[in-house]
Amino acid sequence: MKRKITLKQIAETLNVSIATVSKALKDSHEISVKTKAIIKKYAAEHNYRPNTVALNLLNRQTKTIAVILPTFHNNFFVKIFNGIEETANKKGYKLIVIISNGELKKEVESIAMLENGTVDGLLISLSEESQSQQYSQHLQSFIDIAGPIVMFDRVSDAITCDKIIIDDFNCAYNATVHLIKTGCKNIAIVSVLHDLGIVKDRISGYKKALEDHNIPINDKLIKLIKKEYDFETEIKTLLDYTTIDAIIGLEEFSTIETMVIAQSRGYKIPEELSFVGYTNGNLYKYVTPSVTCINQHANYIGKKATEKLIARIEEKETDTTAFETKVIKTNLIYRNSTRKL
Repeated sequence: MKRKITLKQIAETLNVSIATVSKALKDSHEISVKTKAIIKKYAAEHNYRPNTVALNLLNRQTKTIAVILPTFHNNFFVKIFNGIEETANKKGYKLIVIISNGELKKEVESIAMLENGTVDGLLISLSEESQSQQYSQHLQSFIDIAGPIVMFDRVSDAITCDKIIIDDFNCAYNATVHLIKTGCKNIAIVSVLHDLGIVKDRISGYKKALEDHNIPINDKLIKLIKKEYDFETEIKTLLDYTTIDAIIGLEEFSTIETMVIAQSRGYKIPEELSFVGYTNGNLYKYVTPSVTCINQHANYIGKKATEKLIARIEEKETDTTAFETKVIKTNLIYRNSTRKL
């Protein structure tokens, strides 16, 4: 592959200054028509492209935002990204998107790469390892060196910045109460997530709902399945060896997979086993029966996070003592996987 030609090389070849080349390529009136034509012709013949990183460093703004997501396999984050992309496009910003796959190491390395002036700010939902290890030095480093951060959904209390979060306690509380009102008393929680603040808040909301309705808490009904465990085996064990009449899935995968396994073992839904899932994903509408779900307004989260970050970048919000944690309310969408009230 040919190496990119630089302004300096063009200037040396044509025996002019670097400033003359730069001005000619910008069509400056300070350079004669003849000289501009020679320089432009030579640059085109040698496929010259401006060094955007260098220009960005010079101009102090890139009009580019980085987005770090823990996964793209979860419909919730896909919808958040759609909101981010829509808002960024309207505001004239480009995006650099990185998937951490839940790994702290990749998150740290990615942020270190972004600190060189490539982006003006960062939108991030933390990896599971970041939260479980309570590590945040890389985040503070980005703020100190590169620009503002807005966190969404999975956040760190150790970092002072704007945050967009979901009312996880109350949405789990309300979902549990709905199941109780339909006659369910042995309600399980299933998830492939663990060691996340959002999971702890959801379990707290679930437990509070049980307590408020005088239903004993059975920790055996809370199944947080780690990556190294076989999901199907864990769910079959739950169904075969515990008495349950409802399941709350903390993400789309757990909800759908658990429902399929339950149906394969003869459970009638919702007559014998009710289901509530997190995130209003497309799959929930089209499986049989359709799934009652907690609508987290993911697209709105993406829009709000992007608007907040761009406001910080463009210094519309300069008071760093006024960082905001915006709490997004949720609502239940009633479908056929739960009994009627």
